[in-house]
Amino acid sequence: MTNKEIGSAFRELARLMELHEEKSFRIRSYQNAYMTLRKLDRPVAELDEEELQEIKGIGKAISGKIKELVEGGQMATLDKYRDMTPAGVQQMLGISGFGPKKVRLVWKEMGIESVGELLYAVNENRLLELKGFGKKTQDDLKTKLAYFQLSQGKFLYASLEPAANALLEHLQSSFPEAQVSFTGAMRRACPTLEHIEILIAGPSVEEIVAASEWTVVEQQENKIRLASPEDFPATLYRCWPSEFGSKQFRYTASSDFMQAFLESYPDADFKDLATEEDVFGKVSLPVLPPELREESWGLDLAKQNEVPTLIEPQQVLGVIHSHSTYSDGINTLEEMAEAARAAGYGYIGITDHSKAAFYANGLSVERVLQQMQEVDELNKRWTDFQILKGIESDILADGSLDYEEDILQRFDFVIASVHSNLRMDEAKATARLLKAIENPYTHILGHPTGRLLLSRPGYPIDHKKVIDACAANKVAIELNASPYRLDLDWTWIPYALEKGVLISINPDAHSREGIKDIYFGTLAARKGGLTAEQCLNARSAEAFLAALRKRRENN
Repeated sequence: MTNKEIGSAFRELARLMELHEEKSFRIRSYQNAYMTLRKLDRPVAELDEEELQEIKGIGKAISGKIKELVEGGQMATLDKYRDMTPAGVQQMLGISGFGPKKVRLVWKEMGIESVGELLYAVNENRLLELKGFGKKTQDDLKTKLAYFQLSQGKFLYASLEPAANALLEHLQSSFPEAQVSFTGAMRRACPTLEHIEILIAGPSVEEIVAASEWTVVEQQENKIRLASPEDFPATLYRCWPSEFGSKQFRYTASSDFMQAFLESYPDADFKDLATEEDVFGKVSLPVLPPELREESWGLDLAKQNEVPTLIEPQQVLGVIHSHSTYSDGINTLEEMAEAARAAGYGYIGITDHSKAAFYANGLSVERVLQQMQEVDELNKRWTDFQILKGIESDILADGSLDYEEDILQRFDFVIASVHSNLRMDEAKATARLLKAIENPYTHILGHPTGRLLLSRPGYPIDHKKVIDACAANKVAIELNASPYRLDLDWTWIPYALEKGVLISINPDAHSREGIKDIYFGTLAARKGGLTAEQCLNARSAEAFLAALRKRRENN
């Protein structure tokens, strides 16, 4: 088990115990264990009980529970509280912003034991009878419930990819002569997925089923539905090698793209074609990358013979937006820099949280200067790598940036992001961002909507106004590469490129491991048609800084 998985078990235990009104000191101990384990830089599963007990906050009782999880995959105490709690009540704990105390209130006072019952009660205004549930709270919960229900049965791309790769490799090794490939939304690299989809040409359905290591849920003539041990769903489509191209084209395309294609080429016969090159060749089009087969504008690019050369992960040269132990990161500044250098990057921009972000140990002015001094010392080590002095400055409620001008001007670059007061209507949120964009010290607008995929919808903004303002003020927009965010949404990248706005693919790394999220950001960027030329950090440190200087020279 990973540190994250072990830590999450303690987080769940703490929430269930709070739901059942257990003693607060016990709840805090498990909450602290969660925070400690998720930040630990060593694999917990490899430590013995003595080593575990040496970790601050991990005593004898918690170390024993960790060993239970690692050795048996279960924790008796957690199972006990799960058994005490109806499944629907446990599900309610997964609603963002609806904590254990409120869940307990609706459960015990109103007898509500499922999300469906809760939504009905909200629609009937019944929660207004409960203490602490005013109309505003109830309306906010209604919005969260709607989003929660829409998100059920969906998975982050990053969550499914490891299992998908393992399944693909198993099929390839089981049938070395067969053609095996991802298809559908998986192949289009959609940020959220309903299932893994794979197309396999050659073996029969019966042979595939016989070779499967996953549970067979349903078997049809040319389709098999599977479930992994973790209950990840997968659909396998089977075809003949002579029709692989035709089937791959059909299964890969979104319904919108396919409709546009059929309307444009109603007489085209693309059945029984072995390759996708044959399919596109039938209508005299260049092959369109799978990621661009989402909306009709992708087809327009092919028609105009303007298919872009999409950015590749290795073309991102600098790690922009990273946190260290100066704020809420797990690794030191030095460790983050060494990890970026070892991964082949030419530079890293350290952007710890600003002073207003007290919840994330935001940097006081004194600590900013201390960090800058450390950056200067570390930069003396290398001739092939550079640390840039950055900050993730909070956009305050009135749209101004954290820190005074004399501090902001000391940074090589500033990422401006909203982290507080997220309950804004579109007019207020847009105005707040516009003021920050117009600030002469803003270089990059960070995660523009603040969304968390499948957990929290972003605050509403007028994307066109925001992008237009970035264009006018020479401010780049972040595509936050965390697979939980992927914000700016890829659907707005074409408009940003049309306006000449550069996109920065930033991992928002809070650990060395987090640097790898640049990969997921690149997948999302490709869906929007981004090229290396249009990516701010797909250039050397010198070129990156030169682009930022243009911003300051214009002001």
